[in-house]
Amino acid sequence: MGRRYGSPPSQERVNLALGRERPAGPDDQPYKESGMRHVRPALVPMSFMVAVSLACSLSPVADPAGPPESSGTLFDDDFSDTSSGWDSVRTAEGMTDYDGGAYRIVVERDTFDYWGNPGLSFGDVRVEVDATKGGGPNDNDFGVQCRYQDTDNFYAFYISSDGLYGIAKIVGGEYQLLGADDLLPSDSIRQGESTNHIRADCIGSRLTLYANGDQLHSAADDTFATGDVGLIAGTFEDPGADISFDNFVVYQP
Repeated sequence: MGRRYGSPPSQERVNLALGRERPAGPDDQPYKESGMRHVRPALVPMSFMVAVSLACSLSPVADPAGPPESSGTLFDDDFSDTSSGWDSVRTAEGMTDYDGGAYRIVVERDTFDYWGNPGLSFGDVRVEVDATKGGGPNDNDFGVQCRYQDTDNFYAFYISSDGLYGIAKIVGGEYQLLGADDLLPSDSIRQGESTNHIRADCIGSRLTLYANGDQLHSAADDTFATGDVGLIAGTFEDPGADISFDNFVVYQP
């Protein structure tokens, strides 16, 4: 029932402002995108053991100590100011831009992710945002980035409008899910055209994803220690993902 990630095709890249590498986008416009191959494995009957394991994954992960408290706000944006530093691009194949007091990402290509970044740099962070599906298929992915280096190197924390989640590491353009082979289901994710509150903790080597106050997944990786934050959304087989983000906050954990 999960979705498997593979390798993206190679793309030509150019250097733009703020020293961040970005690929040449649609119609030769600068557009941060990375073709991400999403292959949905065929559904097969599950054995009793696998079914039990999957059923357990539907419940949020318990955190006996509770979520750590933040010690202060490092950056916040409600996207009412269209000059606050995020990328602003619109083409026939999608957009990453301010729109109606939110930050909107539209992906009109299949098996692609688009993202936007404010051009900042942090170490350990707790990133939170409200994300709402505005249209397109439920078979999508959207969330936040941390420790973003360039278009080929960052961490991404995903959920989907059909109730799946995962944490991905992208190194040299190669996508790898951390701690799982596929995106996994959770009842904590509100499906369809609902608003989900997404939280990602990047603290030391520990990466943790939350949705609507419930911990979904945690993994350890020390590839990146610092970098930018960002918002990301993408498609699988069907184009048209349309996600609006609001109330973006970066906390000092």
